[in-house]
Amino acid sequence: MSDSNTTEFTNPSTFILLGVPGLEGAHVWISIPFCAMYIIAILGTFTILFIVKRDRSLHVPMYYFLCMLAITELSMSTSILPTMLSIFWFNSREIDFSACLTQMYFINCFATMESGIFLAMAFDRYVAICNPLRHSTILTNRVVVKIGLALVLRGCLVILPYPLLASRWPYCKTNIIPHTYCKHISVVSLACADIRLSTNYSLSVTVFTPGMDMVFIVVSYILILRAIFSLPTKDARLKTFETCSSHLCALFSSYIIFVFSFVMHRFDNTVPLYLLILMANVYLLVPSTLHPIIYGVRTKQIRDRLLSLFSPRRT
Repeated sequence: MSDSNTTEFTNPSTFILLGVPGLEGAHVWISIPFCAMYIIAILGTFTILFIVKRDRSLHVPMYYFLCMLAITELSMSTSILPTMLSIFWFNSREIDFSACLTQMYFINCFATMESGIFLAMAFDRYVAICNPLRHSTILTNRVVVKIGLALVLRGCLVILPYPLLASRWPYCKTNIIPHTYCKHISVVSLACADIRLSTNYSLSVTVFTPGMDMVFIVVSYILILRAIFSLPTKDARLKTFETCSSHLCALFSSYIIFVFSFVMHRFDNTVPLYLLILMANVYLLVPSTLHPIIYGVRTKQIRDRLLSLFSPRRT
């Protein structure tokens, strides 16, 4: 009997996603805020893209990177929401093994791209403030495209070992994943093998990709602040710093959620499982919802274009 149970789930064709264990009766209610956030994210993202495309004065690196960020974060949300809603609304819990690995890959791939785009935006602000006369010659459209392609390539290659390693492990414990989507650690922890290679690589990627990006972002802003404080007047300093405020707000909102979620998972023995799962979903959904709002409210050029779309034209 034990042997049959051991081999029953070896290389399963499907996994079973439980959603939010302990809150099954509230699945429909939980879906409402997540669905609302996704709708806001779609509207905000396409509004940003429409405004930037329509106004040629916004065809500069800062707004190109903003568009990249909006598309990447919306793609990251889209990677998990259909699976989540199928569980919450239709109790459809099965996911194909290959589809699970694919979802795992794209979630982490987009998250890595997001981190790189934040770094690119910090570099853009550094050049614009510390070397304004050469900004247009350093960050040409061609350079921006190359940076975008490099970030996509980095995300794709760095995360590729996740599904490749996960597909090698034998799965003989169970095929039930206590989550709303195929989170990397939740999948590989089901393997009946030594998964230290997967977990160590995952930890290394977490530390050295977003971690090193954050180090370079901090260095960029140290240089930016030094340049700002060297300006002769208070008004000039405030005006210059205002050009960075949207990026800083978006950056802090993402990294605070990331650090909070990361720390909670380090102490997963003391934190309720449902709270860990909800926080993991918040980490992937909130940035795509919040960042278009931040840039729409705090960036004067976008705010003015947005108001002009809805304000009545005088004849």
